[in-house]
Amino acid sequence: MTRSAEAVPRHEAPLRVAVLLLPAFSNFGLAAVLEPLAIANWLSQRRLFEWTLLSLQPGPVTASNGLASIAEDGLNTEQAFDACVVLASFEVHQHSRNPALKSWLRKQALFGAVLIGVETGTELLAAAGVLDGYEAAVHWDNLQGFQESYPKVRARPQLYTLERQRLTCAGATTILDMLLGWIGQRFDADLAREIGLHLLMGQMRAPADNQLDGGLGNSGMYGNKIRRAVQLMEKALEEPLDCEAIASEVGLSRRQLERQFKHQTGLSPLKYYITLRLARAHNLLQQTQMSVAQVAACSGFGSLEHFSRTYRARFGCPPSEDRRQAWSAPVMRQPLSKHQT
Repeated sequence: MTRSAEAVPRHEAPLRVAVLLLPAFSNFGLAAVLEPLAIANWLSQRRLFEWTLLSLQPGPVTASNGLASIAEDGLNTEQAFDACVVLASFEVHQHSRNPALKSWLRKQALFGAVLIGVETGTELLAAAGVLDGYEAAVHWDNLQGFQESYPKVRARPQLYTLERQRLTCAGATTILDMLLGWIGQRFDADLAREIGLHLLMGQMRAPADNQLDGGLGNSGMYGNKIRRAVQLMEKALEEPLDCEAIASEVGLSRRQLERQFKHQTGLSPLKYYITLRLARAHNLLQQTQMSVAQVAACSGFGSLEHFSRTYRARFGCPPSEDRRQAWSAPVMRQPLSKHQT
């Protein structure tokens, strides 16, 4: 018998887990959810978890990569689950307006289920109102739009959250960290570590680790003064700072700032700042229902005409058309380069 099998109480019934698959869900996400549960059962030599695949209705559900899984039941099930995992992926905007889906999530919350948002599944929990007052880990590319749409949720740019009966993770690779953290809390920390060793995970990351640490962020590759200048810009998108103010804050003259900025980023401070603001506008248009005028104001453009002209020059179409295209068909997430000229 393994240490894990000895540590886990044997009188507990299996936790009943519903895995809700919505069209265009991530197969990677599904595997990352189910494998730790299966390995937990194997290592503990008992059924700690039982799971059921659900969808809007029973039958095949096609993932974003074209492969299908079979949902055993639909949202008409009256079963109360111990935990519900929501896998939404690329069609989240459409599903966030589904009243039956939101009602089902609220019902499971009333039953006392642990609600688990995987990647964009977190937005469906927020749309149902079951994340109000809770922390939620949100992908950095979706954070601004999420905060605008769900102000009652304490959105965080961290890897994952474990708060009472709510678990969220911001990206595909953080699913394992989140689930092992939950298994460690619910059952035994040694069991969670053994699962991680089995998966060759190395050290499990902490919930509050920043998504952009390690040079992945917009400013991680720059020198200290330019990194600080970029951070100032990122915090003042709605009311942009002038170049003199930024230079003063980082201890440079305007000319020194412009020279170092050009050398390290390939862009002038003004061009870089506009690119950041357009990136925010792009996210808000695709992730919220704010009007184009509201998006322009939130992105630091005082003139709607100036905003539309600048947006078209950057993205090749007017803001309203870009939104229509984004909402009319599901697409894979396109990384938005904030340094593209």
